[in-house]
Amino acid sequence: MNSNSGQTTSIWMATGQEPESTPLSENMHADVCIVGAGIAGMTTAYLLSRTGRTVIVLDDGHIGGGMTERTTAHLCNAIDDRYFEIEHLHGEKGAILAAESHTAAIDRIEAIVVEEGIDCEFERLDGYLFVPPNGSKDVLERELNAAHRAGLTDIDRVGRAPIDDFDTGMCLCFPRQAQFHPMKYLEGLKYAIERNGGRIFTGTHAGKIEDGARIETDSGFAVTADAIVMATNTPVNDIVTIHTKQYSYTTYVIAARIPRGSVTRALYWDTDDPYHYIRVQSVSAQDGDDYDLLIVGGEDHKSGQADDGDQRYENLEGWARERFPMIENIEMRWSGQVMEPVDGLAFIGRNPGDQNVYIITGDSGMGMTHGTIGGILVTELIVGDPCPWESLYDPSRITLRTSLQYARENINVAVQYFEGYLSGGDVDSPEEIAPGEGAIVRRGIAKVAVYRDEEGTLHERSAVCPHLGGIVSWNTSEKTWDCPCHGSQFDSYGRVITGPANSDLGSAKDE
Repeated sequence: MNSNSGQTTSIWMATGQEPESTPLSENMHADVCIVGAGIAGMTTAYLLSRTGRTVIVLDDGHIGGGMTERTTAHLCNAIDDRYFEIEHLHGEKGAILAAESHTAAIDRIEAIVVEEGIDCEFERLDGYLFVPPNGSKDVLERELNAAHRAGLTDIDRVGRAPIDDFDTGMCLCFPRQAQFHPMKYLEGLKYAIERNGGRIFTGTHAGKIEDGARIETDSGFAVTADAIVMATNTPVNDIVTIHTKQYSYTTYVIAARIPRGSVTRALYWDTDDPYHYIRVQSVSAQDGDDYDLLIVGGEDHKSGQADDGDQRYENLEGWARERFPMIENIEMRWSGQVMEPVDGLAFIGRNPGDQNVYIITGDSGMGMTHGTIGGILVTELIVGDPCPWESLYDPSRITLRTSLQYARENINVAVQYFEGYLSGGDVDSPEEIAPGEGAIVRRGIAKVAVYRDEEGTLHERSAVCPHLGGIVSWNTSEKTWDCPCHGSQFDSYGRVITGPANSDLGSAKDE
């Protein structure tokens, strides 16, 4: 499966089929137009199509071609930011609703899998939260008590996680978590959406959103709709508001080959900073060689603010081999982007200032459940049904207790602007750039993003991100240009991959 989100290949891309779809080729109208065909957009389209609404989905890549194909596909109600922190920021009622909504998301995925007969390797299993060596167990006690107050009374302490060669010590067991193959799940949703009358168009870039009711695509064709849902990982219709309240992080993943059955099938997470997350995926090769892949993620950093992917993959491998000595070799490695909201929960609902434009963003490392919550909540808002989660995920919310973190993150953004414009280039001349690599070159007061392709031809674009003017940096691992301010990503030729930017890098001649 070809990727439109970077150079590396995930296990889901390697073992899933790219669902067939075609570009938009005429002007159309629907009750709802959804931009983005990942887990959030496809879930929303499926649920709306079941209500009898006419639905159109647009995506500039393929179905699942953004961050959904780069997830590790944990389905859990174990909050990454911890229940005691959610309780501190949103109150005990907020923590209860967070637990309820993430649990409901897992249940809804399971129900859809059963009802639609989707063969996506959905599996219920336990999850285990443990602290790093010599770490304080106090965080586990606080989390256990907070989770119980949130209604998850079946969470319990256990002596250790069920890993033979690694004694985690006392940890928390979260029962009835789950995992699945996200691309196979989306393939099943596609057929169900189309059966219900929905239409999906890929290779179609949504350019302009006019008056909240019309989307003009780069091909010149337009879609009009009574409601629009932006399910693009981070909104591309909003210039500032949401992007000051969430921040893009790059996370890294390795898939290590291990003997079949050598690690107990479960979800595992530690409380390190950055934390590690683990699951097992079974692989059946055509030659009959069955084995498991131990999928290990972590080593996060602010997007565009480091270019040391090889070292981070090595760090992950070292961490994993120390705890899982049965690892044979590393089969795959990939990275993805995580949108971290300032207060730990996604932004889902009406776009601030709009009545008929809805957004689903802020995955907070839990994209599969947050995306599913988004589909459930936005469907109920459009249909007009009450939803107890509405205020918790309201994109207009202001969480006063996060003011210090809000200021810290936005100072970081300001520093990136300052350094981006005042620093020199990565190299003095394009002649220093090796084939297949990119670098920033300063020309007078301007900066140019220069990529030399494998044949030696130079490709030059403006280094200024079209979102809010940050200076992009080269990502060696993915062969992309990444903006360190708000996480926009562009391929090596300057074509936009990930928002909030919604257009390509400009011409270098304009600099």
